[in-house]
Amino acid sequence: DGSINTDLVVPAPMLPQAGETVLGGDLQDIGGGKGANQAVAAARLGARTALLGRVGADEFGKARLQDLSSFGVTVSGDPICPTLPTGAALIVVDAAGDNVIAVAPGANAALKPSHVTAAVKQFQRSRVLVCQLEVPLDTVRAALDQARVHGLTTILNAAPGNAEAASLLGATDVLVVNRAEAASLLGHPVNALAEAKAAAAELYGRVRDGLILTLGPEGSILASGDGVLHVPAWQVPTVDATAAGDSFVGALAAAFSRGDELTTAARYATAAAAITVGRFGAQPSLPTGEEVAGFLQSPPVAESVEDCHDRVSGKS
Repeated sequence: DGSINTDLVVPAPMLPQAGETVLGGDLQDIGGGKGANQAVAAARLGARTALLGRVGADEFGKARLQDLSSFGVTVSGDPICPTLPTGAALIVVDAAGDNVIAVAPGANAALKPSHVTAAVKQFQRSRVLVCQLEVPLDTVRAALDQARVHGLTTILNAAPGNAEAASLLGATDVLVVNRAEAASLLGHPVNALAEAKAAAAELYGRVRDGLILTLGPEGSILASGDGVLHVPAWQVPTVDATAAGDSFVGALAAAFSRGDELTTAARYATAAAAITVGRFGAQPSLPTGEEVAGFLQSPPVAESVEDCHDRVSGKS
């Protein structure tokens, strides 16, 4: 389950500071929302994908449902909320591809645990569940619990950061967070690479199978029963990093759905994210399976997996 938003994007030469106005380029209206982005990412990579989410009874909502259908994503249940507008994200992207984002949840806040219960047939025919935190926490918890009942692999992308999401980790197979989101769960900063490795090991002790801490251009940290690994990122030009994390999570889910183990799935997801940052917009930037396969066959810079030689405890 997850959010469905309209991204209102302005490219600008720099990100505005507090109290500052920056003149930018043309406003763009693009499909977004972490749930929708991750569902589209998985679908474009060949996974059969359904999304449990809600939009408003407005033109944005109509456009977003059409977008999702065009990408091959089935929207389950009762997707139209008559009382709230479609969620929206206001995004400014600078010349280096960095961004600032403010989100108005809108109809995403109307996705309730009852919608999860009503979608039981979808859970019965699925293999992987992906959740994020742009919908109510009770709904995420209901989805994770439903997935456990039906034997699905659960991926929680604990984004945006929310300290209360720590209560969800026991029902999570694989947790995906960035530095800020890890800090929210742990209650202390996660800055240097050594701190990221320690944070990954600590969070791994709270989930069922694995932890991925994404580090942007520094790659990611994986923690599992095999230890703690640093997977460097490919060095590629950045146009827009808005959907990089969503591309990574969607690709991870697609890889798990076909049976890949964590390290292989993370390498595949890293390649998908590398392609994504080189394009503008959220859903339009998400690669196809053929594009990721081609990238892996001939990446711009050779990539290796560095074993940090750290062991993690807390699992039997």
